[in-house]
Amino acid sequence: MTEETTKVRGKKGKRVVSAGQVHIQATFNNTIISVSDKTGGILSASSAGANGFRGSKKGTAYAAGIAAEKALEIAKKDHGLHSVDVFVKGIGLGRDSAIRAISSVGIKIDSITDVTPVAHGGVRPKGERKP
Repeated sequence: MTEETTKVRGKKGKRVVSAGQVHIQATFNNTIISVSDKTGGILSASSAGANGFRGSKKGTAYAAGIAAEKALEIAKKDHGLHSVDVFVKGIGLGRDSAIRAISSVGIKIDSITDVTPVAHGGVRPKGERKP
C-alpha cells in the first residue's frame, strides 16, 4: 500500500497529500471552507468574507462557491490533492454550491457526510425535582 502523505525536502518542506477532507460550515451569515489531510492538519482555508464579500452577500450561494474554489485551488496546487471526503455542517445557503464547486475544480468526492448538530431538548433544568 502506498503512503498517502509524504514530506518533500526543500526550503519549506510542503506536504504532498493525495486524499484529504473538506469541512464546510454554512451559516446564514457566512460560509467557511477548510481543507485538511486525513489526520486533521489544515492545508488551506477560505471563507466568503475573506474573498471580498461583505454584509448580507457573505451568506449567498455564489459567495460559498467562490470560497470553495479558492480553498481547493490552493490545496490542489500546493499539496497535490486529488480526492476528498466532504463534511457539511450548518443550514446556510452555501451547502450545495460549495459541494458543486469542489467537483468543478477537478477533485474527486469520495463521500459526503452531514455533521450538523441536532438539538435534543438539553439537560435537566436546575431545581426541577423537589421531594
